Amino acid sequence: MPKHLLDSLLAWYQHALETGGYSVVGLLMVMESSVMPLPSESIIPLAASWSHTGKIHLSLAGIVLAGAAGSWLGASLVYWLARLAGRPFLLRFGRLVLISPDKIQKAEVWSAHYGSAGVFIARLLPGARQLVGIPAGITKFNYWRFSLFTLAGSTIWCSVLCALGVKIGADISKGQMHEVIAWVGGTVLALGGLYYFFVHRQVSRSNQSGTTSGKSR
Repeated sequence: MPKHLLDSLLAWYQHALETGGYSVVGLLMVMESSVMPLPSESIIPLAASWSHTGKIHLSLAGIVLAGAAGSWLGASLVYWLARLAGRPFLLRFGRLVLISPDKIQKAEVWSAHYGSAGVFIARLLPGARQLVGIPAGITKFNYWRFSLFTLAGSTIWCSVLCALGVKIGADISKGQMHEVIAWVGGTVLALGGLYYFFVHRQVSRSNQSGTTSGKSR
């Protein structure tokens, strides 16, 4: 991304936080937890860094709570869409809201393997966060339990991102860019490892098992 475009986006986001407050964090996290490809890693850490350095008048606790509430609302939208529409409808028309058949299949494999605990675990993993509401809704998983697990996982996730933002912001203010690069690189590797271990590998194994069993018939 060109530097001038990035600077414009950062300026817009900072101004939006200054004028809209916690509602901006919540709304962006609603989008992140539903069907929009908007990573939470670009929402919470920046807000936390600016809060810690006094550039915006938002508290770290408020950012975490707003992020968790937004995540729950976004996940609830996906849950109720899946529950009311049903699997056949989503398979046919889900692409219109960025829910492809492949995403549905991955979500169902995840849910079948991890069960209720998968709702909580998914809130801590990139790639699984936006999908877990699909099988939960299709199978009519208890909504209040879904909400509880979603809020618990989202609060932890937002807290981790908030702490990361504070750490990175402090290193930037000290001019220690090597520390920033190390933290960002380590975080990307850790998230990638979690996604591979919990999501990609499990989905691949399940797909291979299904293929093998299909050939044996």
